[in-house]
Amino acid sequence: MTQQPFSRPGAIDLSGLTSPAAPPVPGAPAGATAGGSSYAVQVSEQNFQSTIESSRTAPVLLVFYSPSRMPESAQLARDLETLSGEFEGRFLAGLVDIDQVPAIAQAMQIPSVPLVVAVLDGRPAPLFQDVLPLEELRAALTQVMQQLTVNGVAGRHQPRHAAPAEGDGDEPAVDPRYAAAQDALGNGDIEGAVAEYQRLVDANPADTEAAAGLAMAKLLQRTQGVDLNEARATAAATPDDVDAQTMVADLDMLGGHVEDAFNRLIDLVRRTSGDERNAAREHLLGLFAAVGNDDPRVLKARQNLASALF
Repeated sequence: MTQQPFSRPGAIDLSGLTSPAAPPVPGAPAGATAGGSSYAVQVSEQNFQSTIESSRTAPVLLVFYSPSRMPESAQLARDLETLSGEFEGRFLAGLVDIDQVPAIAQAMQIPSVPLVVAVLDGRPAPLFQDVLPLEELRAALTQVMQQLTVNGVAGRHQPRHAAPAEGDGDEPAVDPRYAAAQDALGNGDIEGAVAEYQRLVDANPADTEAAAGLAMAKLLQRTQGVDLNEARATAAATPDDVDAQTMVADLDMLGGHVEDAFNRLIDLVRRTSGDERNAAREHLLGLFAAVGNDDPRVLKARQNLASALF
C-alpha cells in the first residue's frame, strides 16, 4: 500500500471536500503578497481560486489561523511564511486569516485552527493541525518536500514579489541551475532530468542538491514500468539476489517507505560478501543521497550500515 505523502497524527480528512471561492477580480494581481517572504500570499476571497490553481505548478500550503481566537495560530502562520522563503519556491504559503475571510473557512469546512492543508494539483489534503516549534516545522516540511521529490514532484513557484536586496542586488531570486531538470521531471521526461542533473554534477561534484536530484531521477528511471507485486514476489523467492532486492528497495522509496528500503539493503549487506555486498552498499549510498545526508533516517541507517559491514 502506498504511503500518502501528506499525513500526520491528528490530521483530519479533507479529501472529499471541494474548495469553492470567488473568481479573481479582472485585472487584479494573482495574489496580494504577505510581508516577509517572496513565496507567501495573504489569501482573500478574490485571490483564493488563483492561489489554488497555482498548486498545479508546485504545492500550496494553506495555513488557517485566527489571531483573535488563538494567537498561537498566528505564530504558526508567520513561521510557515518564513520557511516558504527558506524553501525558495518548493511551496507557496497561503495565509488564511479566518477572522478576515470567514467565507473561505466556511467553504473549506475548517473545524478549528490552526490547520495546515496541502494542495497539490488542485487537490487538498490535511498536513497537520497543531502548533509546532519552528525547528520541528522545518523538519516536517523537509520530509514532505523530500517525499514529493522522490515521487517526481519537483516544481517551484516563482517569487510573488522581489526578495530583499543583498549585496549589489544582482543575484536572481530563484536559482536557475536546476530549472531544466525540474521542468523535465514536471513533463515526465525522466531521461532528460537524469541528463540535466548529470551535467550539473559533472560540472560541480560538490553540488549536493544536484547530486540528490540525480539520485532521485535515476531512481525514477530504474522503476519505470516495473510491476510492484511481481518485483516483491521475485525478491521473496530470491532473498540474496542483489538486483531483486535493490528493485524492491527502490519501489519502497517511491512509496514513501524510506526506512523499509534502507533496512532491506542493510540486511542484504549483512548476508552477502564480495562484489554483491559492494553492489548493495553502493546502491544504498545512492538512496541516502536521494533522501539527503542530513536526514535523521539516513544518519541512523549509516550507523546500521557500519555495524553490518564491521
